[in-house]
Amino acid sequence: MLKHMATSFQSVAAVLSKDVQSELRVRYAINALVMFILTSVSTILFALRYERPTPTLFAGLYWVVVFFSAMSGLSRAFVGEEERGTSLTLRLIATPAAIYAGKLVANTILTLLLASAVTVLYLLTFPGFSVQSYDIFAVTVLMGAVGIAAATTILAAMIAKAQARGALFPVLSFPVLIPLFMTVLDATDKALSGDDFGEAFGDFQVLAGYAMVMIAGSALLFAEVWND
Repeated sequence: MLKHMATSFQSVAAVLSKDVQSELRVRYAINALVMFILTSVSTILFALRYERPTPTLFAGLYWVVVFFSAMSGLSRAFVGEEERGTSLTLRLIATPAAIYAGKLVANTILTLLLASAVTVLYLLTFPGFSVQSYDIFAVTVLMGAVGIAAATTILAAMIAKAQARGALFPVLSFPVLIPLFMTVLDATDKALSGDDFGEAFGDFQVLAGYAMVMIAGSALLFAEVWND
């Protein structure tokens, strides 16, 4: 039992390490994310000019940038494997569960990095973007990143072989992510307004439930999707 668990963890770590090394070498997702984030934040900055948005509007603007930035980077999770011809090798050396777990962790890390970059840019460029409850904000970003990664990892596997995958990914992701975004918007609004941590507990329950359902459902379906 312990030997099997150790082997599984090693397989997950190997998939994660391969993805990290490939991204550091090619830097496709990183470059796409950086350019999209800079362009989006600059556009919002020029559009707002001297306006001072409410916390609710700032929360919406924040997650809009995070969502579309994620769409430009996370779709590559399995597309890159198909383009490089490494998907067959992955099938031979790792189980579907290990592949899914490794990709999920990699996508979660990437989403956290882009959310952190958006946060820093917002704090530097928008004087009105002031986080009053950092505990709520940190938990919201963390759980939001896990939820986004959980939903998009299985979707990226589904569209990896499609011809119009670039357009399919955001179209399929948006309806699935609507419950998540409605919740993170509410929680982020509370963080910017300075509410107490307990007032966001209901939002955290929804985010945790969403992530668990998406991870459990995706883990059950991934083998069929991956081996199809």
